[in-house]
Parts: sequence; C-alpha cells; structure tokens
Amino acid sequence: MSSRIERTVPTGTGWDVELVDVGEYLARVEHPRLPPTADALRSLHEAHVRTIPFENVDVVLGAHRGIGLQAVTDKLVRRRRGGYCFEHALLFAAVAEQLGYGVSRLISRVQPHRVGPRTHMSLKVRADGSDYLVDVGFGSGLLSTMPLRDGTVADQAGWKHRLTRHDRTWTLAKQTAQGWEPQHAFDENDEQRPIDYEVAHHYVCTHPSSPFTHQLIVMRLEPGLGRRLIGNTLTVEHADGRLEQTPVPLEQLEDTLRSLDVVLDRGEMAELRARLSQHPEHA
Repeated sequence: MSSRIERTVPTGTGWDVELVDVGEYLARVEHPRLPPTADALRSLHEAHVRTIPFENVDVVLGAHRGIGLQAVTDKLVRRRRGGYCFEHALLFAAVAEQLGYGVSRLISRVQPHRVGPRTHMSLKVRADGSDYLVDVGFGSGLLSTMPLRDGTVADQAGWKHRLTRHDRTWTLAKQTAQGWEPQHAFDENDEQRPIDYEVAHHYVCTHPSSPFTHQLIVMRLEPGLGRRLIGNTLTVEHADGRLEQTPVPLEQLEDTLRSLDVVLDRGEMAELRARLSQHPEHA
C-alpha cells in the first residue's frame, strides 16, 4: 500500500456537493429521503453517527486519499468505512445542501481551555427557521443536533452537553464529574473555504504532534454507550458512569475493529499490524 497523503480538495470556493449521490448515502445510513425539517435533520444526524464510524486507520497507514468529496464518498459510502471529522462533516454538508437545508461550514478550536488547535470541522444547519449545530464527526460526542441557542443543554446519548456564547464565540461543553468540560469552540460567522480544511487536514494527518498520526483511534456512540479504541486500549463508557478498559493485543485487533464496524481488507490489516508492531505499546 502506498505511504503517501493525497490532497484532493478543490482550492476554489465551490464545494462540489453534486459529487455525492444522495440516494447512495441515504441507503448507507438506512434513512428515508424526507423534506428538510428540523425533525428530519435530527433523525439523519443520528442515523449517520450510528452507522459511520469515526476512525483514523488511513492516517496511521500513511495512505489517506484526501478529503475531496469523490474520495470521501468512495470510502465512507461505497466501501462502508469510517473517517474523521473532515470526511464526516463534508459528506453530511453535501447531502444536507442537496436535501434543501441551509449549511454553513465551521472550524473549531479543540479543547479551547487548553492549547488545542483549530482542527475540528462542524456545521451550522438551518431548518424550520432555526439554526442547529450538526457535529457528526466529533468521535463519541454528539448523537443528535443541538439548537444553536445560548445556554442550550441537551442529552446526547446519556451525556449532557451545553452550548454557550461569548461575543462571537460558541463553546460546546460536556458535563463530567469535574463539571462542564469544553470540547471545542467556534465562530459561527467565520465560514471556511475548502482550502482551509485542506490545511487543517494536512496538519492532523501528517504533523508529529497530531494525536492521529501515531496511534489508532476508533470511536462509536449509541444511546447510553460510548466505545473508544485508543492505541491498544478499548474503553467502554456507560452513561451511568461505569467504565471498562480492556487491552487489545495485535492478534485481537481485527476482531475488535470489526466489533466497532471497521472492516479492512487483508492487505490493509496486514500493513496496520506491521505499522503498529513498531510502537512500544504493541511490541
């Protein structure tokens, strides 16, 4: 397998949404084609998160094909793989626009209370006269949409999340045992261009400081349950506070990935094992 990063995002201002076949996407997430209402948006968001995994396998392999919509659709829809935030959000935005929603593409600073970079993509989507945060690519974060209103608190698969606004900046926070922990922050008026995501994607999938380049990350979310494979540890988190952690040796990796809905072909699996075996935690 080639160890190269392809960058296929157009550098103009167009989003090429017509490259995504809406029918194929809806079949992938098993959701009917509905008029663009707030309820339909909420349902489609949940169908997407339940169906398409968050995963960085191609980044670990050094073989990511880029975040152009043709590559994204081929991977997430036709090959039934997952991806990370840029892939998820760009795909959902293209579908939402073709279904008749108003879509603004945003970029967020991850962990804004610390030193997080602006490397997360989310969306502002308008439905029934109101704006909603659509965040289908934040790992095991949001299962459904959130009304973009200051002080909004919503249950997300059993975990409370809150949106607050200060001047132009919105912050999404998650309630933990230590209080409200900021997840990411964004300016809803600072809409991006395709090249902005290409720059962020290049950092995330190539920079040695990026958490995605040196460890496997797979996340799944469903009501009451979040599952995360980080490195060689599978963490299962229950909404009632229970936490289970299990080591995943290389000989169990394929079965674990399948349980998280990530299915690789024989060559991909062999190369992934070979690359991970070079890391001390897997040796």
